[in-house]
Amino acid sequence: MDLGSAGLLVLIGLLAGILSGFVGIGGGVVMVPALIMLMGYSQHQAQGTSLAVLVLPVVGLAVWNYYKAGVIDPKVVVVIALSFVVGGYFGSKWSLALPTETVKRVFGVVMLLLSLKLILDR
Repeated sequence: MDLGSAGLLVLIGLLAGILSGFVGIGGGVVMVPALIMLMGYSQHQAQGTSLAVLVLPVVGLAVWNYYKAGVIDPKVVVVIALSFVVGGYFGSKWSLALPTETVKRVFGVVMLLLSLKLILDR
């Protein structure tokens, strides 16, 4: 890995971390597009890398701050986390079974719909 690539990865990580801590986004919304556009990763490579980065130690400190502020219900977290594990397993299997272009389009449509919802919602 050359110095330029390492620098880009640091910037991607900082931006994703700041946005994750600030508004709860980072992996899919920041890292995946950045890895594709700036690093030339395929959709599958970017998604896999994003998921690998988000393993517990990375988000632990941000979660701790929200927990200390009393805005996290641990029971809700457990239910969603267990469901997320199952969904993540099947979602990754389905994604890897599809061509990269199809996954990229699905990703784009999901981001577009979520963006429109956030922009147009009152």
